[in-house]
Amino acid sequence: MKKIAVYGKGGIGKSTIVSNMAVALSQQGYRVMQIGCDPKADSTIALRHGEPLPTVLETFRQKKNDFSAEEIVRIGYAEVICVEAGGPVPGMGCAGRGIITALEKVEAKGIYEKYCPDIVFYDVLGDVVCGGFSMPMRSGYADKVYIVTSGENMSIYAAANIATAIQNFRGRGYASLGGVILNRRNVKRETEKVLELCVDFQTGITGILKFSELIQDADERKLTLMEAYPDSDIAESFRRLVQRVIIN
Repeated sequence: MKKIAVYGKGGIGKSTIVSNMAVALSQQGYRVMQIGCDPKADSTIALRHGEPLPTVLETFRQKKNDFSAEEIVRIGYAEVICVEAGGPVPGMGCAGRGIITALEKVEAKGIYEKYCPDIVFYDVLGDVVCGGFSMPMRSGYADKVYIVTSGENMSIYAAANIATAIQNFRGRGYASLGGVILNRRNVKRETEKVLELCVDFQTGITGILKFSELIQDADERKLTLMEAYPDSDIAESFRRLVQRVIIN
């Protein structure tokens, strides 16, 4: 089982990218699980066509430990296995601590063993990399971390913070940096700025995704691009991207 954590600044398109990667891999014969690690609990919404999914933390608050794996799992488009960690009650509790609790419950309920995925994606909010938000990097969870960024300054700043955290964890058996995924926003010197980031952290650009209105259209319809526009050029970009991730 290959475990991959995908980080990036909020709003950078990370969940959309992860969902399309999950579909691309599933269509190539892999059994894929996607775990949303964001209090908004919307990582897998396009895979579920907007269908509600009880989060791990919501279910735990209501039932303590008296719930089954099936209650917090849905099978989405292309047979992708969907889980959402969720977050604390607004104004109460710590979102980071919630991620820790949710991932511990996923493990305790034997979800990995029950569904036997070949590939697990952790879709993680990357504005902060502390406490529970670093949990997917830790030993026993992800093997590799990929960072999604554009050439926008705040996105580059967040990506640098994430890469620094990975460096700081080096030597503890934590996940290593697999590479950077450039999600274009068509800003000046975009590729150059991301390449400079890669040089600083001794990594490379794993894939480049061009800005596409097709992705926005699919999102509004609560579909993945891979479902809505499977024959598009951008869909082919996702297929090339996941091949690089698998080879890595």
